Amino acid sequence: MAVRQRRYSKEELARRGQALYESGIRQQVEAGNDGKIVAIDIETGAFEIDDRILPATRRLFERYPDAQPWVIRIGHRAVYHFGARSLAKPQ
Repeated sequence: MAVRQRRYSKEELARRGQALYESGIRQQVEAGNDGKIVAIDIETGAFEIDDRILPATRRLFERYPDAQPWVIRIGHRAVYHFGARSLAKPQ
């Protein structure tokens, strides 16, 4: 198994990934894919979509073995959600 090295800081990875997503990938993937994962190679702009992170990133690595992937859940601000969905107390 190949050991992959991150070449960018977490902040730079997120900045580039978000910029690529907003500049064109979002328009290509959003319709009909709400809640799915998109894995984006921040160096090439290539991307893969799946219901789960590992299959999406695995396919990206098959196409681009040196990919620097960043992932986002389509239609959401984050891939995972932690904690309560609502802070309002039930009546």
